[in-house]
Amino acid sequence: MEACKDAGLVKSIGVSNFNCRQLEMILNKPGLKYKPVLNQVECHPYLIQTKLLAFCKSKDILLEAYCALGSQRDKMWIDQSTPVLLEDPVLGTIAKKYNRSPALIALRYQLQRGIVVLLKSFTRKRIEENFQVFDFHLSEEDMKTIDGMNKNRSFVKLDQYAGHPQYPFLDE
Repeated sequence: MEACKDAGLVKSIGVSNFNCRQLEMILNKPGLKYKPVLNQVECHPYLIQTKLLAFCKSKDILLEAYCALGSQRDKMWIDQSTPVLLEDPVLGTIAKKYNRSPALIALRYQLQRGIVVLLKSFTRKRIEENFQVFDFHLSEEDMKTIDGMNKNRSFVKLDQYAGHPQYPFLDE
């Protein structure tokens, strides 16, 4: 990837699903020319990634959240026993307070934490609604309330790779 950056083929280098230990390995690699600028990981109110976020901020690496609104339950890699995030009563209560949807509350929460949010939607109405995330701010109290939703629970199940020596999900 460094050769690609040198050749002008990529603007930046990022990683995905790296934990603190794995990021530290890269950052301490002898001869490293370009550190990753971004680490894309699963992150939502049930998996707030506090330690990883703090580590990334301390190393000037952006954290990007996927599954920021939970995930579609019909995918084979989704843990079907995980509760539906957007139906959580805590998000619902805060959404009513701000006259917003639970999805906007979850997105605003991530943005206020300094996390880049990766979203996808195929419906015009939802895409337009997502832009409303910039029209309000959550109070510090509501941010702490959402922090309290953390269950260290992932929607994505990748247990079939647990035996791999670089499997990132065994570390905290």
